[in-house]
Amino acid sequence: MMQKLMLRTGLMLTVMFIVAVAHAQDTNKLSPSEAEAVAKEAYIYGYPMVENYKTMYAYAIDKNNPSYKAPFNQIYNAPGVYTPQDTTIVTPNSDTPYSFLWADLRAEPLVLGVPQIEKERYYSLQFVDLYTYNFAYVGTAATGNDEGKFLLAGPNWNGQVPKGVKKVIRADTDFVLIGYRTQLFNPADIDNVKKIQASYTVRPLSQFLGEEAPPAPPEVDFPPYSPDGVKTLGFFDYLNFLLQFCPTVPGDKEARAKFAEIGIVPAKPFNSDSFSPEVKKALESGMSAGLKAIDEKAATEKSAANLFGTREFMKNNYLKRAVGAKMGIYGNSKDEAFYFAWRTDTNGNALNGVDNRYTLTFEKDKLPPVNAFWSVTMYDGKTQLLVANPIDRYLINSPMLPELKRDADGNLTIYIQKDSPGKDKESNWLPAPDGPIYLILRCYWPKKAVLDGQWKLPPIVRVE
Repeated sequence: MMQKLMLRTGLMLTVMFIVAVAHAQDTNKLSPSEAEAVAKEAYIYGYPMVENYKTMYAYAIDKNNPSYKAPFNQIYNAPGVYTPQDTTIVTPNSDTPYSFLWADLRAEPLVLGVPQIEKERYYSLQFVDLYTYNFAYVGTAATGNDEGKFLLAGPNWNGQVPKGVKKVIRADTDFVLIGYRTQLFNPADIDNVKKIQASYTVRPLSQFLGEEAPPAPPEVDFPPYSPDGVKTLGFFDYLNFLLQFCPTVPGDKEARAKFAEIGIVPAKPFNSDSFSPEVKKALESGMSAGLKAIDEKAATEKSAANLFGTREFMKNNYLKRAVGAKMGIYGNSKDEAFYFAWRTDTNGNALNGVDNRYTLTFEKDKLPPVNAFWSVTMYDGKTQLLVANPIDRYLINSPMLPELKRDADGNLTIYIQKDSPGKDKESNWLPAPDGPIYLILRCYWPKKAVLDGQWKLPPIVRVE
């Protein structure tokens, strides 16, 4: 028996050695220019995944992280809306208190429960896989405000759908983020939101059925996220780690095979030392070229409408997916929430609150057409985060309309500047930082006029 075991072990080691040698030979066949081209595409492909991992590690894995929320398969309910103190996710909204659920679907599916919610209140559950595709929704726009149970299954589950489940939601990856948004009407409404949040439930399928739980999945050695590490070739180590939880889908087969030429292989360490110095330098150049392509595309985007959605909607456009993660990871699909961005004024100059004052005017009958609500939010152009200010106001939205002042002609003017526009206009003041800025208009559950472009975004005008 021992002899057979030693023989079997020897054969396994021999096979592993042969595979390693073959891989090293394959990677060394690449010219520097070929390696650079592959690295660029692989970086673009992996950028949103690694950004997603940054959040997953902070929220669900590293209990010492100040942003830690809850372990896998347990809902965390934020007690309020996002503020400038929340720095993990860029371009967050501050309209809807969040709840988060990081799901580990390797052992079995989860059954998610939502309560009956009054018809006037918008809520949503956004399902995001490890690629950052929005592969499903539950909520006001997608499934209505009735109570319901929804089964979330991973890529390898083939069981029977139990009674009492309204819908089965299938993921392409083993780990999934579910982002809950529950509309807050005003500060006095926060206790109502907390009651709704407390009614969101999650149970393993075995518990839902009253059956014995399946064996626990293997423990995962999650690599600590390093902001500096992802700027080096260590980026591809993170990507290799994540790909083991992402079974290859047909649409990615060609790309994944190409990436393997530079050592991007699921669950394998990325060994940059296996390359010649010239090729290694080319890989680093490829990463830089990938980041440049993402930044350049992001700088020209005026709407995020086509940057978020299902794999089918995105048509495997990896650059758009990366730009979406750069501009504001976990953005909604456009049918759920349509985003517009203001980065320049009517003269084409970049918005800056240092010495400038601006106005944004919605004509009387041309407010954003939505089924739920709209919101204009201010962001710091450097950090992409909410802006601290003397009145703790980070946005102006449609629930605030009764408190906003209209112009004599019925139009609605918002004053955008770092200092107060005066007491008579302060109700409509959206404070700006002392530096570069940008603003996002979110249209929750947009109407057709927004989706098909009939409704036009008003410009931001610099006050002379």
